[in-house]
Amino acid sequence: MFDMDLAWWEFIVRGAVVYLALLLMVRVSGRRTVGQFTPFDLLVVMLLSEAVSNSLSGGDNSLSGGLIIAATLIALNTAVAWLSANSKRASVMLDGTAVLIGRDGQFFDKVVKRCRITESDLEQSLRSADCKREDMECAFLEADGEITIQKKK
Repeated sequence: MFDMDLAWWEFIVRGAVVYLALLLMVRVSGRRTVGQFTPFDLLVVMLLSEAVSNSLSGGDNSLSGGLIIAATLIALNTAVAWLSANSKRASVMLDGTAVLIGRDGQFFDKVVKRCRITESDLEQSLRSADCKREDMECAFLEADGEITIQKKK
């Protein structure tokens, strides 16, 4: 049970490095939430977990090594959530901010392409807001990946 191939602290370091690297990669990759995942997004998440599993454990299959890694990941996730909730600067860095993607019935093509939003996503958000394009005042891509539409008054 406690027969680990690596020192206990190495599991913590490995867990922290992999967590921070994946956090950065996921943050840079886009704004989709889990509910908005395409089948391709889901596949990438599943493959990511498989790809980093050996990086986390270093080949160690012991129960105690796995528990140390799990505790490290949960502690890091709790720390990141706390930081995001208590620091405006950290919140902007970790969670992002809303991006204006359209105004006065027009979507900004360059911004929409840079944010990797499809035409069908835009149309769906208009339907969800019960808004025609010409009635749209502003459209935002929120930090959580949702597209919100504000109607003209």
